[in-house]
Formats: sequence, structure tokens, C-alpha cells
Amino acid sequence: MKKASILIADDHELVRRGLSAVVSEVDGWHVVAEAGDGRAAVELAVQHQPDVAVLDLAMPEQNGLEATRRIVAEAAHTRVLILTAHESEQVVREVLDAGALGYLLKSDAGHELVAAIQALLEGKPYFTSKVARLILKGYLGSGGFSAAGIGGSLSPREREIVQLLAEGKTNKEVARRLGITVKTAETHRNNIMRKMGFDSLADLVRYAVRNRIVDA
Repeated sequence: MKKASILIADDHELVRRGLSAVVSEVDGWHVVAEAGDGRAAVELAVQHQPDVAVLDLAMPEQNGLEATRRIVAEAAHTRVLILTAHESEQVVREVLDAGALGYLLKSDAGHELVAAIQALLEGKPYFTSKVARLILKGYLGSGGFSAAGIGGSLSPREREIVQLLAEGKTNKEVARRLGITVKTAETHRNNIMRKMGFDSLADLVRYAVRNRIVDA
């Protein structure tokens, strides 16, 4: 096969090792870097400019969705393959909107990872069969994906704030992490609660887990 450089990002070391082992078995392919969180994945992608970045969807610091947006913007050569344990119509839509070219279920990674990466190297999209059916159902069957939740989908910044809050960060910590004032962080939090119809932080956390913004 054609030579290719691959970045692997997953917060579980054993998963990273397994994915790297599969990739390394392909002649001409090599793993240029591994990352355990989304922020590190972006930094390494910008540094190494890999041909393909395989990103876990639910990572600490910055989830795979936000990391995808940044990689697409800052490492234009790199094509992103999202790896996740769950299929979700809403998340598929957001992953596509973020600029990822592939969506692979972890349960299929053992026998589909090489094919998925090869497709991306050729500039072709790749989706696990279950996800492909969701796409067909959403785009062809009903003319578009259904709205997310009772309040609609979150903006990229709102999703980032939801992740930080669900990880247990305080408003002050969110503000420091994002480089905004505490008052702005509080305003974002209140807007998210109202927009999504959340009555408590527990509701927000459940939403984040259900939509794979954070791990359970």
C-alpha cells in the first residue's frame, strides 16, 4: 500500500495500543503520534500533519468533535476518522458538519480499521454499515436529520462548555480553560440550561453522556 502517516487519539491506552498495532501491520503505514486527549490530538496533528487522524469521539479536555473542527482548520492535509462505541443520528450529523470524512464503530474497528483508513487516504468517505443506514434514513428518508432534543442542537462553543461542566469543572474553571470571564461562562451555562430545557446539572450530565460528549 501507499505510504501513510497516522495519528491515533483515544483516552484509553490499551485501545491506542491495539489501534496502533493494527495500523503498523500495514506495509508503508506508520503511527507518527498518539494522544490521550483531544487537545493533545490537535497539537500533534498540527505538528506532524498526518495523512489520517483516528479520533475517539469521547475524550477528556476536548472531545473528538471539537478536535475534528480544529484539525480540519489547522491541519488541512489531515483527514479525520471518528471512532466511537455508539451510533447516534444527532452525533453523525454533527461529525459530518465538523468535517470528518469517516465514522467507525469501535466494535467494527478490528476488521474495518484498515479499510476505513484506506478509503480516507483515497479521499473517499467511510461509514460503518449501521451508521450508513442512519445517514440514508436521515438524508434520504426524511429529507434531513431530525432536530436534536427539545431545544435544538448546541453550538460548538456550547458543546465545549457542556463537556467541561459534565467533567465537573466549575464556572471559574470553565472560564479559565476557555479564556473568558466567569460572568460569560455563567451566561453560557444559563443559556444552555434554558435552550435545552435542563432543570439541573444532572440533566446536563445525562445529556452529555447520552450524546457521547463525555464518557459515562
